[in-house]
Amino acid sequence: MIDSTYPNYAKPETLIGSALAPLDWTRSVGLVFAFSLLMALAAQIRIQIGLVPVTGQTLVVLLTGALLGSRLGAAAMIVYLVEGVCGLPFFSGGSGGLAHLFGPTGGYLVSFPAAAFVTGAFAEHGWDKKFPTAVAAMAIGSLIILASGWSWFAIVTNSAPMAAFELAVKPFIIGDLVKILLAAAALPAGWALLNRKASEKN
Repeated sequence: MIDSTYPNYAKPETLIGSALAPLDWTRSVGLVFAFSLLMALAAQIRIQIGLVPVTGQTLVVLLTGALLGSRLGAAAMIVYLVEGVCGLPFFSGGSGGLAHLFGPTGGYLVSFPAAAFVTGAFAEHGWDKKFPTAVAAMAIGSLIILASGWSWFAIVTNSAPMAAFELAVKPFIIGDLVKILLAAAALPAGWALLNRKASEKN
């Protein structure tokens, strides 16, 4: 018999799903909007390198997927994009509007739901509970973002692939590695804390 307490897309196997269980419709919708706002806040942490700004968004995308799971994580990123496209100042530098999806950084933006979904899918299968597998999950999510941003940047700027790589990928590799390690370290620590609290109650 299926437990109707959980929506079809809410996975209790994720860290937040386990911490807030039962994850009903109200909590699920609230989490989606909360993480979309967190994403908007992360977009304002900006360091301009060449034509592409470095923000805290990649870290939040990866954590959103891992914490919420594939479907809720992707939904949070879709809501974020819709909010930004509608004109809310949620994109990098407090900007908004549809034009951002067609500019040089559009490839990064449109990849966020896919990256969150994939990272969340790995988390739902327990990859976020150990550091090595958490690193792998975060790295795959990051590669999705970088590959999408790289290819779109090359198209929009009419650049050769390697020239686009030098501008749109290479400057951010070290930063992304740091974000991956931070996210991968936080997830197992979160599970350990949750398990400790559960054992104390028992």
